[in-house]
Amino acid sequence: MTQQTQSARPEYNGLAEGGAVFAGVLMLVNGILHIFQGISAIALDDVYARINAYVYKIDLTGWGWILLVAGVIVVAAGIGVLMGAAWARLVGIVIISLGLILQFLFLPYAPLWSLITIALDFFIIWALATWHPEGRPVV
Repeated sequence: MTQQTQSARPEYNGLAEGGAVFAGVLMLVNGILHIFQGISAIALDDVYARINAYVYKIDLTGWGWILLVAGVIVVAAGIGVLMGAAWARLVGIVIISLGLILQFLFLPYAPLWSLITIALDFFIIWALATWHPEGRPVV
């Protein structure tokens, strides 16, 4: 009589694996939107409302370049996550964490959009942190 052995993979791995695929897609979309947001801030300095008294005041062109570069890195990491690359998981967690901080600093310029992006970033970080492609942590 044969016994079926249980997988060494955690029970939540199916959810985490599906979440990681969804996180990869969200990273692609989020990165592309960051790129568009950055381009619009670079092209027209008056696209977003001017904030007079803000502690972290940066010229909108500066914000545009920050968002553009972050968007390109997020898109690359999102493609890597969808391809199952081990490096993409760690890069994704780091860049999405930085992106979360950037969106917090961008709150006065686009409050609703920043809050939505922060919530999505939390989900992406969770999905990438709990997904272990081979049943064990890659890092």
